[in-house]
Amino acid sequence: MARRSLASQVAEAMLDEIVRGDVAAGEPLPTEAELCATHQVSRLTLREALKVLQSQGVVRALPGVGSYVNPISRWTGLEAVLRATSAGAGAGSTSLQLIEVRQMIETGAAGLAAIRHTPGDLAALEESLAQMRTAHSEADLAGFVRADIAFHDGVLRASGNVFVPVLLDPLSRILREKREQTSAIPQIQANAVTAHAAVLDGVRSGDPQRARAAMESHMAQTAQDLRRYVLSAEQF
Repeated sequence: MARRSLASQVAEAMLDEIVRGDVAAGEPLPTEAELCATHQVSRLTLREALKVLQSQGVVRALPGVGSYVNPISRWTGLEAVLRATSAGAGAGSTSLQLIEVRQMIETGAAGLAAIRHTPGDLAALEESLAQMRTAHSEADLAGFVRADIAFHDGVLRASGNVFVPVLLDPLSRILREKREQTSAIPQIQANAVTAHAAVLDGVRSGDPQRARAAMESHMAQTAQDLRRYVLSAEQF
């Protein structure tokens, strides 16, 4: 097996250990000798693995001292951040930060969609909203989440900018998980149906400011519902 490939595997194994909390932020990693013994690799391979984690901002090297784990706020590797988020590391703050990312991208996309949408785009959004309403009335969580995601994907596509859907695609897995978490609460579903209807009306109106305002309001409601129904409950 090539050393580069082995180093990548060791880096992933070490990242898993950090995500699990085996080594907390601000704490030093075990010595190189200990890490080599744990992962059964040479010192050269281990140093390559450490370079991978350093390039992602997960760890920092202090010459003559050792390697220390950085707080997740300093991580620069998207996959590393997603892995930590999926494992629940900083779940509350990262959930809210994901909404902030969506707000920045989807608000602008809604404004563009109001100007550039086609009849087919409107039909797709109307169908997704109808499916959300049906799923909500039938307590079909999986169906609701599918329709919710399809609606937002439809807005991104209706923007007419090929880069917009690509920006959120790397986050699709974690966004689905977060939607499943929040949409399990009936009141959040009800709020979402109302907000999506307003977004659809804004896009249909052809008024970009109205569409942007509707999406902005939807994102604000989503953050509020997350704090009220999910994050507050996790504190008890």
